[in-house]
Amino acid sequence: MTTWTRSLAHRFRALAFLRASLLVGAVYDFGFAVVMVLAPEVPARILSLPLPALPRGQFYLSILAILLTMLAALYLLAARDTQRYSGVVGVAICGRIAGGLAFFAAAATGTDLGGLVPLGVADLAFGLVHAAFFALWWPPRS
Repeated sequence: MTTWTRSLAHRFRALAFLRASLLVGAVYDFGFAVVMVLAPEVPARILSLPLPALPRGQFYLSILAILLTMLAALYLLAARDTQRYSGVVGVAICGRIAGGLAFFAAAATGTDLGGLVPLGVADLAFGLVHAAFFALWWPPRS
C-alpha cells in the first residue's frame, strides 16, 4: 500500500467516524427532545434539575424540543452528505463545545444546576469528537 492510498484510507475512515458521530448526535438530540415533551420529569429527576412550573412551563420545553429536533435533522443531512453540508459540521462543532461550556458555567453557579455537568460532558465530547474527525477528513479532495 502506497503512502497516497494509506492517506486516502485514513481519510475515508475519518469520514465514516465523523458521519457516525453526527448520527449519534442526531439520535441523542432527538431522543432528548421527545423525552422533554412526553416525560420531562424523567430527565429532571435523573439529573436533579428543576423543571419550569408546569403546565405553563411546557411551552419552554416544547420550544427547546423543536430546536433540538431541527438540530437533529441538520445533523442527519450532514451525516448523509458531509461535503455538501460541511458548514453544518462546523456549526455543530462550535455549538456543541459552546453548549458544553455553557452547561459547565451554569452548573458552577452553586445553585441547584449541578445536574447540568453530565450534559456538559456529553456536549463537549460530541464537539471534540466531531472536530477531531473533521480535522482528519477536511479538506475533501476529488
